[in-house]
Order: sequence, then C-alpha cells, then structure tokens
Amino acid sequence: SVCSRAMASKTPVGFIGLGNMGNPMAKNLVKHGYPVIAYDVFPEACKEFQDLGAQVTDSPADVAEKADRIITMLPSSPNAIEVYTGANGILKKVKKGSLLIDSSTIDPAVSKELAKAVEKMGAVFMDAPVSGGVGAARAGNLTFMVGGVEQEFNAAKELLTCMGSNVVYCGEVGTGQAAKICNNMLLAISMIGTAEAMNLGIRLGLDPKLLAKILNMSSGRCWSSDTYNPVPGVMEGVPSANNYQGGFGTTLMAKDLGLAQISATNTKTPVPLGSQAHQIYRMMCAKGYALKDFSAVFQFLREEETL
Repeated sequence: SVCSRAMASKTPVGFIGLGNMGNPMAKNLVKHGYPVIAYDVFPEACKEFQDLGAQVTDSPADVAEKADRIITMLPSSPNAIEVYTGANGILKKVKKGSLLIDSSTIDPAVSKELAKAVEKMGAVFMDAPVSGGVGAARAGNLTFMVGGVEQEFNAAKELLTCMGSNVVYCGEVGTGQAAKICNNMLLAISMIGTAEAMNLGIRLGLDPKLLAKILNMSSGRCWSSDTYNPVPGVMEGVPSANNYQGGFGTTLMAKDLGLAQISATNTKTPVPLGSQAHQIYRMMCAKGYALKDFSAVFQFLREEETL
C-alpha cells in the first residue's frame, strides 16, 4: 500500500519523441509509476503507450498544458526548435515553473537559444543528452549529461534516475551537449579503429573471436571492441549479430560528428580524426548504410577494399 500511495502521489510527466531511444525511456518512467502524457509526430509510435495507460495528445502544446515536467527526445536541432517554439510547440502553453528537459543531441548553441526562450516564459530548461544506446535505454542504465541551473539539478535527477544509472551535472545549459558531442566523436573514431584492426587481423588469418579476446585483454581495448564489437559472429546481442539492425543509426552518428565539426570550427579546435570520421560516416550514408547501426563501418570497409 505504501508503494501504491507513492505512485498515486507522482505527478504526470510529459514525454515527446517516442523513437528508438524515447520509447524505452518513456516505458521506464511508466514502470516507475509516473503517469506519462505522450506525443510523437508519428501517431503509431503512441499506440503502444495508450495500451500501457498513458495519455496521448495531439501536439507538444497539449503536453505542456497537461504536464509541468516534460522530457523531449528528438532526432536533431530543427526538430527540437519546432517542438519547443513551433506553432503547436511547448512554449505555446507552457506553465510557469515547468521543468523542460531535452535529451536530444543537438548543437549546444541551439540548447542555449531554447533555454532563453523557455526562461522568458517563466519555465526552466535543461539539456540532458544521453550515452549508452538503445540497450542501455531498455535496461534503464543510460548516462545523462546535464546542463542547466544547478538548483534545478535535483528535480531533473529524480526523473532521469528512472531511466539512467549515471546522471552527471556538467555546468550551465549547453555543457551537457558539449560532453555528449565529445564522447560521440571519440566513439566514432574508436569504432572505425576497431573495425580496421579486426579487418586487418582477419585478412592476416586470425580468428575474429580470438583477436577480439586478445584486444580486450590488451592496450587496444575499448567499448567498441569489448561491448559493441562490429564483426558479425564475435558477440551476441549487438547489432553486428543482427545484420546491423537497431542500435545507433549511421545517420545519427554522421549528424553528431557534424555537430562536433561545427563546434570545432567555432572554437578553432583541430580535430583531424574527428573530421575523417565524419567523412567516412557521410560516405556510408551515401552508399546505403544510412539506417544501419554505425558499427556497420566494418562492413563498409570490407566492401571498400574490393573496389
């Protein structure tokens, strides 16, 4: 009965963007007893949540009317701008004192602009992009990198810990995005490096499982080699074991690397490997890999060598 009382006392949480990441994140809020008020631009994405007892609305503005805590998980900067400031956007009906948490990965400069617009309406905006991918979203052990007013961090953390095992305060608005962009640039570079090393080893006659085992007990070990190996047949439960379906799409990686390039240009920071990784993922998008997981760079390199 204590549990049911605690659940009854939980106020509704709005969730906008029920894609590959948003879907399992919102489900974890439901599991923790939060009444969810959902919206997605694709109505079929909401059907599952209706069946779970969530309230489905017709626009982001309707979500803002019904909930004073809203999480957004959107594909890109233009989507985030539209959801917050569009004709039927959150800011049309946002209530004073509302807490708006954006978990999309977007340009830090856009996060700062959105924060200003939200502040004018008497509400609070925090950027809280995630790391960990779809698997971690399902398991509820994402890492959140949070930027915003520090006094609001605990309020955000209450919700984010339902979906993640690490919730880290990074500083003012935009610093969460900055941390995410740096992480993903490194991830892209290390995935390409792992794919190259595995491919070379296979060409030299090494068994891929044996090579992965050696890398993972040696100094070349990284997340791409020990948790998300790009070679089919080396690991179970990763996209490379499922024809690179699911996971983190190549298009999204190319987008994040584009954000890293913009940030590098703005801060006059040399990122030669980040630039090269960006080109490789853009080439993959142009050659039919756009919807495959980004670890398909292994397959792409194998095809390139036969040209």
